[in-house]
Amino acid sequence: MSDQEQADAADEAEETETETDAGLEDGDFVRVAYTIRTADDGRVIDTTDEETAEDAEIDVDEYDFEPRIIALGAGHVFPSVEEAFVGGAVGDEGTVDVPAEDAFGEYDPDEVETVKADKIPEDDRFPGAQVQIDNRQGHLETIIGGRARVDFNHPLAGEDLEYEYEILEAIDDREEQASGMLGMYLQEAPEVRIETVTEEEETVTEDDDGEETVETEEVETDVLYVTATQAMQMNQQWMFQKQQIAQDLMDRLGLDRVVIEEVIEGGGMGGLGGMMGGMGGGAGDVDIEEALEDVDVDADEIVDEIDEE
Repeated sequence: MSDQEQADAADEAEETETETDAGLEDGDFVRVAYTIRTADDGRVIDTTDEETAEDAEIDVDEYDFEPRIIALGAGHVFPSVEEAFVGGAVGDEGTVDVPAEDAFGEYDPDEVETVKADKIPEDDRFPGAQVQIDNRQGHLETIIGGRARVDFNHPLAGEDLEYEYEILEAIDDREEQASGMLGMYLQEAPEVRIETVTEEEETVTEDDDGEETVETEEVETDVLYVTATQAMQMNQQWMFQKQQIAQDLMDRLGLDRVVIEEVIEGGGMGGLGGMMGGMGGGAGDVDIEEALEDVDVDADEIVDEIDEE
């Protein structure tokens, strides 16, 4: 190996070492296994591990327990946890202490208010009920007569937390990244695909004489297609923040457009719809009186009633 080749190899090794030392940074996507507990009593409030959830007597039938894809810099984790991730590497594990102010905030006594009981649905008028009043979420403490005491603090307000984690892998595939981001927002990961679409784009130019010329050119756009599930369509965060979520996806993944595809499956009332459509669409070829003989209806009476009208 020549002196120049040795120098080039050394430079390349140094660059690789520098990139490795830099570690994870904002914009990177990683798959993380984690468990979050309250610091005072070790109560599990979130986990990606099903066995941990079972031990904590969490209903495992309602959730999917698997490591989550997290975008660094997107606010998917608590600030103190993000600080631990940035500069780290795949394979890192540990526990981060998250103070209440970095988690769900300090408990604020002023957030406990007395409201009129008629603002609460009758079925929810009992202590401990989760209620929504004037677009604010809270839980009902007491109700006496026409007054209700509602705590609008987050249920975990004032709680210091412990975030136990392991960084399992870096995610470079954009479809996986998109699915993971949607999973963080919606608590489920819908089917997605990214396609590069060629489209025609018109530009208007004006010459020195003020005459306009329309020019057409072909441009490539990256489009994310998301298959909307029924649960996704009913998800409140999606219903109220879909524009913000879509914009976040486009900004972080370098996309030009997000398309939501609604899929309607067959079955259900399909048989009834087909039967009704057949009767209406083929009325010219069907003897109505013969058709009515198959059901418990007197055809002559119906004809007489029509004539009377």
